[in-house]
Amino acid sequence: MDSAVFHPDFKARPYWWEAIPIGENPPAELPARADVVIVGGGHTALNCAIELARGGAKPVVLEAEDFGFGASTRNGGAVSGGINLGKGLSGARTDGGVDPVVRAMLGDAAESFTHVETVIAREGIDCHWERSGRFVGAYTPQHYASLASKLETLNAEAGTGAEMVPRERQREEIASDYYRGGMRIARSGKLHPGLYHRGLMAAAQRHGAVLVGRTRAGRLSRDGAGWSVETSRGTIAATEVVIATNGYTGGLTPDLRRRVIPLASHIIATEPLDPDLARSLIPKGRTLSDTRRVLCYYRMSPDGTRVLFGGRARFTQVTPQVSAPALHRMMLERWPQLKGVRVTHAWTGNTAFTFDFLPHIGVTQKGLHYAMGCNGSGVAMLSYLGAQVGKKILGGGNRVTAFDGRDFPTRPFYTGHPWFLPAIGSWYRFRDWLDRRVA
Repeated sequence: MDSAVFHPDFKARPYWWEAIPIGENPPAELPARADVVIVGGGHTALNCAIELARGGAKPVVLEAEDFGFGASTRNGGAVSGGINLGKGLSGARTDGGVDPVVRAMLGDAAESFTHVETVIAREGIDCHWERSGRFVGAYTPQHYASLASKLETLNAEAGTGAEMVPRERQREEIASDYYRGGMRIARSGKLHPGLYHRGLMAAAQRHGAVLVGRTRAGRLSRDGAGWSVETSRGTIAATEVVIATNGYTGGLTPDLRRRVIPLASHIIATEPLDPDLARSLIPKGRTLSDTRRVLCYYRMSPDGTRVLFGGRARFTQVTPQVSAPALHRMMLERWPQLKGVRVTHAWTGNTAFTFDFLPHIGVTQKGLHYAMGCNGSGVAMLSYLGAQVGKKILGGGNRVTAFDGRDFPTRPFYTGHPWFLPAIGSWYRFRDWLDRRVA
């Protein structure tokens, strides 16, 4: 390994796992039956379980791996309330104002942020939650203009508290001249995703949910008025089933698998920095992202000592020997002053994109629910949608969000294996290069 990139004590695992006991699962046996079986053990599943258990139902959560194995403890910990959804706002405004569907979706996106804050406070989850705000760097002047064109809608419909930051004031937000200005969003935050996940687990158990780890669901079948779920540890009967597998959706639900695109997102953590250097990088402690097609997202660690830098080093799963040097180069492009700083952790997780770039919840057949398609903004949105599925089950099927029951598109011949991602990644990199060159 390159000694200029990798620290001697390098670990190919998430930095977040240093604070949580990965490999330790709740000591629960698989019950014979449940009111609701939830397949998946991440933020979606646990928020759904909490909502159901608080409402008097008896949910069982099945995690195929150890609890905390998936993307819920592998993300960057940024929590947004509409800005990611707002990236696709072109055409959102008509002569009559904002399209009502877009207005409803942005309202839900804003509610997702409120939901995370509410759950953290109500359940007493100690996860370094901070309403720190976000800065979105514009990669070109044209990108800056595009962000500015969405400002009014984001503020009016999602309450983001956003404002534009011209390039001459950019160093108020980041110690770099890499961007051409950007957008500052007040209603955004950050947390420790590993501790948030553990806090959700504890809350779900406290309210009466049963969490069963290392138990893979292998087959679903109708059983009278309910469902029979065959697992690696036996069979469990349930009235309702929720699929909450997002970027790890597999053969259990092939129809859902062909509607999501598992896209790898890679992150590195640096060694502890000189304190003065660390304090200077992001003066106001915000989370950062940018407008490139091959985007990056980054922040300081909760203790303010390290840079956590993520992005699409590759669009598919690769080893840290490939992803870490690529991310390290991207980090130095933005912060040349970090030359010589090495990487102590590197890891990868699957996010789930959809063909319409929207999250989805719904029912594929009676009693079989789903919530998935975070499109890179899962901490808030999937926490919220998981809870909304729980409310929907408790309420007897009332529509609860603008993402419920919408057409969930796929493409002919797509089965869930995204063979096309390397080509798309190369095309996006070329387009980013061309955009900058033209600008």
